[in-house]
Amino acid sequence: MTTIGIIGAGHLGSQVARKAVELGYDVVISNSRGPETLAALVAELGPRARAATPAEAAAAGDFAVVTIPFRSLGSIPVEPLAGKIVIDTGNYYWKRDGHVPALDAGETTSSALVQQHLPTSKVAKGFNHIRYSEITTDGTPPGTPNRRALATASDYAEASELVTKLYDGFGFDTVDLGPLSESWRAEPGRPANVVRQNAAELSETLAKAPRTV
Repeated sequence: MTTIGIIGAGHLGSQVARKAVELGYDVVISNSRGPETLAALVAELGPRARAATPAEAAAAGDFAVVTIPFRSLGSIPVEPLAGKIVIDTGNYYWKRDGHVPALDAGETTSSALVQQHLPTSKVAKGFNHIRYSEITTDGTPPGTPNRRALATASDYAEASELVTKLYDGFGFDTVDLGPLSESWRAEPGRPANVVRQNAAELSETLAKAPRTV
């Protein structure tokens, strides 16, 4: 049975956990405040879930989902994630995170900086342009007409493939943007952000995204 280590137990991390346990994954979930603060969530999730520290969740997961504010990038444990695929759900908001000139200028992407922080991991962008509440409500079976699509990006084909598989289980088609250098296309301020579209529509919208906003 696959175990997902989730680093960040806010709205989005909790929703990913809910859907994951529904699909039969085991979940080890963490936050910055300590496992004891997650007792109610773990009780809701049931026997497939347990709370841990971020390092423990990273170590326990066959792969990891990181869902924390960009300003907390440095808190992501590095060694326990070595060799693993890491799905980065985060977005850069300068009003919350403080200005990062290279991001403001479009010289890099937030997920590329996550990859830089995790040089021995395989980072993929995922779940960053959907409202957290819709993760458990908008999914539909494969082949459903007008099925909603979500974007991913990674410098590693196996990471993009894992996100595609996870998306499909959650009920979504995938649009693969290619490398992390293209992940900005689905970020806040662009036309694909939190908009429900099928794969063809999303592909077209992503192609029109402005580099800086």
